[in-house]
Amino acid sequence: MAELGLAGLSLRDLEYACTVAELRHFGRAAARCGVSQPALSEQIRKLEGVLRLTLFERSRKGVEITPEGAAILAQAREVLGAARSLLEMAHSQGDPLAGPLRLGVIPTLGPYYLPSVLHALRTTFPELGLRLEEGKTEEIATRLAQGALDLALIALPEPGPGFTAMALFFEPFQLVAPQGHAVASLPRLTVADLRTEDFLLLEEGHCLRDQTVALCGATPDREGRFASSLEMLRHMIAAGEGFSLLPLLSLHDRRELEGLAIIRPVEEISLARQQAAVPGRTIGLLWRARDPRAEAFHRLGLFLRREAPRGTRQIAAI
Repeated sequence: MAELGLAGLSLRDLEYACTVAELRHFGRAAARCGVSQPALSEQIRKLEGVLRLTLFERSRKGVEITPEGAAILAQAREVLGAARSLLEMAHSQGDPLAGPLRLGVIPTLGPYYLPSVLHALRTTFPELGLRLEEGKTEEIATRLAQGALDLALIALPEPGPGFTAMALFFEPFQLVAPQGHAVASLPRLTVADLRTEDFLLLEEGHCLRDQTVALCGATPDREGRFASSLEMLRHMIAAGEGFSLLPLLSLHDRRELEGLAIIRPVEEISLARQQAAVPGRTIGLLWRARDPRAEAFHRLGLFLRREAPRGTRQIAAI
């Protein structure tokens, strides 16, 4: 092994390299890996020395993967996946809910849902060590598929094949409009009432944006006026820029909106084929379909389903 130069090769170095390849940025890769940028860069340099080739090229446009590096990094992902599968198999022999667990959460859910459930989680599973990571659905799905995350909390449906999803609860949307806005006083809302340029959206990449666009049937023509977060979206509404549909959990105890905005439950809204339904989203727990810890993850999902936050609708047992 020493003759091949593999004595200096470590899984951590491969993880650093794969993270740089994913993010195409040394600084962001270092932050995700929990090390300083100089330390990460030095380890990448040492790894390239062991491999006797250059993995990355830096330019003004960012970080590019070299042709020879692409094949090496593809194999590195396979090696890391095999190592994670080995650990998952070992953990499944004991109780997977009695050790570290990496949980990804979408940003339109995490800050509003986790405070309501963390205390009960720590009481029921005292040995569970959650490692939380926030990201948009596509980012979380990629990291889950690669084995960098164990579980994810997202808005269903699942983002592609290879995953198992367990529905936890239905979270309704509520209308939030500036004080005095005409839409807030309508006796019954329809899709046509929402199809105006006053309808505000999150920026691209958020699944909540896709859900509201699908609900309304079209993207409002408001060039450059998209919110980067639910917090900013609420501020834009309070400032009088327009209205939107926001998830219920993000609106609990929002006293700063008093006198500036109206929060109104949407009893029913006309959808395709003249059907009526409460607009909202189904929150689910996601894991890799082949994960040997599936039974334990299902047990955790049953707990989260029973602990559905107030105002949401618990999903019937399956």
